[in-house]
Amino acid sequence: MSDPEIRDDRAAGRLEAVSGGEVVGRIEYFVLESPERALVPVHTIVEPAHEGKGIAGSLARELYALAGREHSAVVSLCPYVTKWAERHPDEAKPSDETLLAAAKDWLKAHPGRF
Repeated sequence: MSDPEIRDDRAAGRLEAVSGGEVVGRIEYFVLESPERALVPVHTIVEPAHEGKGIAGSLARELYALAGREHSAVVSLCPYVTKWAERHPDEAKPSDETLLAAAKDWLKAHPGRF
């Protein structure tokens, strides 16, 4: 399998890994606008047939790269992305506590979103 194409479906709140025309993995996220702009990953999902191929790591890496291009922070509520960031401190800045609290509040205020 070649490396999947990573694409951002901002309207749906998904960063998707696409291979052979099918979505094989995704990070579901939302954009926090206040107190400052941040991408907030909530779930990372890789289809079972594609697990163990580095897809989740590629998605996490692209999420941080996308945030960097947009001059946004990343505030992870996703356990996988949080662990990935801990293992890659050169690519992933730690989350700000104020933004983390704001992201948790946003998620509580939108219970049907994820």
